Amino acid sequence: MNKTMDENYISVIDVAKEVGKAKQTVFKVLKRLGIESQKMRGPDSRGQLIAYITQEESRLVKAEIQNMRGSESDLSEPVIPEFGVFYVVQLEPDHDPGRFKVGFASNMAERLRAHRCSAPFSKVLKTWPCRSLWEKTAIDCVCNGCKRLHTEVFRVDSIDKVIS
Repeated sequence: MNKTMDENYISVIDVAKEVGKAKQTVFKVLKRLGIESQKMRGPDSRGQLIAYITQEESRLVKAEIQNMRGSESDLSEPVIPEFGVFYVVQLEPDHDPGRFKVGFASNMAERLRAHRCSAPFSKVLKTWPCRSLWEKTAIDCVCNGCKRLHTEVFRVDSIDKVIS
């Protein structure tokens, strides 16, 4: 990126930091405003493509986010805590003991309550301390060799292999 681009563009990540929102929220606002980000390699991106918008577009986004504050739409942004647990939940221990769900939770009791709406006999088999960013890696590791039934639901012959 040349010097004039540096002064005219700002990364979506930096805009999100400035307004104290998740970058996903900034992307939603960009979409609502009909602004398309441009993928470019920045001076600090280590060769990675990063989403950029113009300084003028960033002012529009910041104004829109400022207008959102205190409204119901501001409350809809989920807050994903950095630390929690990675869990293995057996969905139907008696009828299908090899079917399980894995994922990240910041509050395991609340997460199990949510699972029990659709799988009332769910049982937590194991939890490990985890950062939210590690979830996908943990799923790949724990579920290696398991049959994927849905995004985070798997089946295996022996659930003990998953736990170990």
